[in-house]
Amino acid sequence: MASNRNLVQICTKVWRNICKYQKNVVSLQPKQKYLLMNYIKREIYLNKLIARRNNGEIKIITGLRRSGKSWLLSHVYADYLLEQGVPEDHIISLSFDQDDENMRDDLLEIQALKTYLYERIKQDGDYYLMFDEIQEVEGFERLVNGLNAKPNVDVYITGSNSHLLSSDINTLFRGRGDEVHVYPLSFGEFCTDRTESVNELWKEYYTYGGLPGLRNHPSAEQKTNYLQRLWKKAYIADVIERHKIRNTELLENLADVLCSSVGSLNNPTKLANTIQSVKQMKADRETVDKYIGYLEDAFLFESVSRYDIKGKRYFESIRKYYSVDVGLRNARLNFRQQELTHIMENVVYNHLRIFGFLVDVGVVEVREMHDGKQQQKQYEVDFIATNGQDKYYVQSAYRIDDEDKRQQELNSLKRIDDSFRKVVIVGDDIAPWTDDNGITFIGLFQFLRTGLPK
Repeated sequence: MASNRNLVQICTKVWRNICKYQKNVVSLQPKQKYLLMNYIKREIYLNKLIARRNNGEIKIITGLRRSGKSWLLSHVYADYLLEQGVPEDHIISLSFDQDDENMRDDLLEIQALKTYLYERIKQDGDYYLMFDEIQEVEGFERLVNGLNAKPNVDVYITGSNSHLLSSDINTLFRGRGDEVHVYPLSFGEFCTDRTESVNELWKEYYTYGGLPGLRNHPSAEQKTNYLQRLWKKAYIADVIERHKIRNTELLENLADVLCSSVGSLNNPTKLANTIQSVKQMKADRETVDKYIGYLEDAFLFESVSRYDIKGKRYFESIRKYYSVDVGLRNARLNFRQQELTHIMENVVYNHLRIFGFLVDVGVVEVREMHDGKQQQKQYEVDFIATNGQDKYYVQSAYRIDDEDKRQQELNSLKRIDDSFRKVVIVGDDIAPWTDDNGITFIGLFQFLRTGLPK
């Protein structure tokens, strides 16, 4: 009986503690509740914001629409500040494109917003202002610059890619803008809290991509609808609205052709000819070139220059284009072109960019004897990646099935006579190893987990 009474007492005490915990959670303010939740913390970008904290510049978070810019500020970074002891009333977060508990209709008027903010900013410590879709407030630039000039105010903003582009930052903020560019989820972030095998996760990732919102759409049908809806209702609509485009059919066809030819050498003339032959539509080089710029401004594609490694010069007119998210690329093509060679190359490129590398595509030009005659040959290097400290020559090879294929991948690397690292990323999950030429082979999954070898 005594042991039973002890058990009852223990259970009663545990239950009371549970009830007390639940009561405490319910009583927490919204931002405090987020501290108890598990979510993708976007540590790559969180660390960039931490490094820029109180640096005297306006932090501008740019990136593809729906890539997680707003969440990064209002939840991930705000939670970090709370954990560091910043009082909650010293974090002022406003989203100007939606109606929530922090927003009043009059705050879209510049004078009302100014009054609201200055009433809350005192002299007791640092204040952190987070403005989402700030471009909805007419004349915001002067107010933001003025707030940033206060010694105890740190300003962070995001803006729609149809209104606030990287090219606008210096003009709007007089050289005081510090840009943090956000990409869709890396493969490592995508795998957070997932229990499937790495092969299952990889298949889902290379099919549907890494937009954070996909986590709310579990079925294949939902994912497909979500991605195609974004193309139609957000991305293309943004470009048309900002640039007042009349020839919307040409813009749509150009997006299709760029998705279809990721990783191929291209230029505006070649793309215009492809649209004319495949889409049966008239297209001139100048308009195509202009529309490519619009799609890049919307962060849908990135263009990569071609660099002659031995001649140390760029080819001005030849570039490659990569989609910032392979899921968007696939959805644009109705999932018809699922060539893993090109998709893996696109994923490798995005991963290098996510982790801060500047990237070119390379070519090695050499003169060789063939049939008794000297001929000029070009050997391609998929990527030249540098971050200011390290430099790599990188080949993306989904399969190396035999010695001929292996030599094909190595032809360019073996002809580069400098001392920078040379890496071949293969689709198989292999242990890293280095051959007699000093070329390192690494499996795709290890590269996506740990990056390039040091």
